[in-house]
Amino acid sequence: MDTIMQFLQTTFSSIVLLFTVSNLGAMGLQVKVPEVIVALQNKKTLVLIFLWGWVVGPALGYLITLVLPLAEPYVVVVLLASLAPCAPFLQQMVVRARGDMGFTGALIPLVAIGTVVLMPVMGPLLITGLAINTWALAKPLLLTILLPLIIGAAMRHYAGNVATKVFPVVKLIALLSTLTTIVWALVLYGPAMLDTAGSLALLSMTVFMVGMGLMTYRFGFGMTQSQRSVMALGMGTRNIAAVLAAALAIPNADPRIVTMVIMWTLWSVVLAAIGARIFAKQAVTTGTVGTA
Repeated sequence: MDTIMQFLQTTFSSIVLLFTVSNLGAMGLQVKVPEVIVALQNKKTLVLIFLWGWVVGPALGYLITLVLPLAEPYVVVVLLASLAPCAPFLQQMVVRARGDMGFTGALIPLVAIGTVVLMPVMGPLLITGLAINTWALAKPLLLTILLPLIIGAAMRHYAGNVATKVFPVVKLIALLSTLTTIVWALVLYGPAMLDTAGSLALLSMTVFMVGMGLMTYRFGFGMTQSQRSVMALGMGTRNIAAVLAAALAIPNADPRIVTMVIMWTLWSVVLAAIGARIFAKQAVTTGTVGTA
């Protein structure tokens, strides 16, 4: 049994790396550069993404850490997560929500770039006593988040036929690595997750995700229902791959940090699925089903 646990612990970082790179690569292979260019030309969209992602999000995260008596490791996760919008599984949830896939394709790379640029800058400022410099935080984000996304998007733009052939393979690797990461995490961190009962860790992440989802959906500032559902799912979920990469870069990090990140990953899938179902009903009611 000890040998198995040692094997899981030894391979966990590699599995997480494969999970991160493959998921972001798959996202990049679905990015349409013209849609991103159109989004860049829309100043209102850019302002909204920035405000929701790196003003309202961190403000809500900070408020939660003030109101709820969280242990320091959980505070670190809430604040790091507040700087990383948009889960890797956003596109799947948008399909379920009948949201605007074109808007999704533009949102993903913009948010990924914002996370890579702003998390290393804002993280040390927001988290008191975070013993890591900006470059140490930025390096894993550049290599595991931005680089796979850019490579995938470039392949889609300049070699569309190759991207079409490669995508199913990358998607399969992403699926298998995601399932493997979940299994590894449950075995390694399952008991620690149960130990968080009564710590308010689960409540803090729930309040954050539901709060961000409700605010962005309610205040769409002229967006259609199918775009508001995308924004709500994107800002309500978190890029846990980025949070985990940042957490693993912290020297001598408390094990509870990784435990909460894993919990956030699993719980966000549940909450996003519920939100997508609600948004899908709203899409049918309003007759604003998004385009694939």
